[in-house]
Amino acid sequence: MTTGDHSPVPDYLSRLRLDGRAFAVIGAGRGIGRQTSHALAQAGARLLCVDSHPERAREIADEVGGVACVADVRERAEVERIVAEVVSTFGTIEGIVDIVGASRFGAFLSTTDDDWEWTFDLVLRQAFLVAQIGGGALAERGGGVLAFVASISGLTSSPLHAAYGAAKAGLMSLVRSAAVELGPRGVRVNAVAPAGTTTPRMLEVLDAEARESITQAVPLRRMAEPADIAGSLLFVVSDLASFVNGQVLVVDGGGHQSFPYPVGHLDG
Repeated sequence: MTTGDHSPVPDYLSRLRLDGRAFAVIGAGRGIGRQTSHALAQAGARLLCVDSHPERAREIADEVGGVACVADVRERAEVERIVAEVVSTFGTIEGIVDIVGASRFGAFLSTTDDDWEWTFDLVLRQAFLVAQIGGGALAERGGGVLAFVASISGLTSSPLHAAYGAAKAGLMSLVRSAAVELGPRGVRVNAVAPAGTTTPRMLEVLDAEARESITQAVPLRRMAEPADIAGSLLFVVSDLASFVNGQVLVVDGGGHQSFPYPVGHLDG
């Protein structure tokens, strides 16, 4: 203690630990999901590793010592099953990290009804189900954490992936609303909004020239790596962030005023 300050000093590093806590990681199989699974497991969490691809679910579960679960989170019954499986496997549920989302690239005027509905199902509908069903289960047990992956595409314009940007903007609004309603019951709800990230899928979509263009728009002069996003997710679900609620943590190297994707390198 110091003169005039007798407050206790916590063990800050221990607040990053998740020892024994039961989590579902949804979209765990690759990219940000795989790195997040490793981050939470290294912090001591017990994991249900959820993916729509059976092989990916099994492989990541084997890597981190978790339990594999195959599910399509666009369906209410499937999300209910995930929550029930966490509880039946570990005896409780203390958190969910939801990484699911993808976009279809193309000019706005060429966006079809199917493109729009597919995007909103994969980005926003499933997040609504996870927040409602998972949040309800956490509230029943007296608290817990929900964390989602948003995108700077929901904060800026989203050329050539307008449906995705609109859905991610909706997701961020959902996070804020859920945080206000669930907070009194001990449930924290937050999101992390990455910029362009070198996930396997993005490396398939963007050629070297496009990646270099993105890099030049970021003050730190690189794209995010999946581990950058995983580290941020670990923070928001840990007790280091125990008073962080209803927030969107932007993880973009300082470049969110620029377009997240270079228009010149995508087919319209």
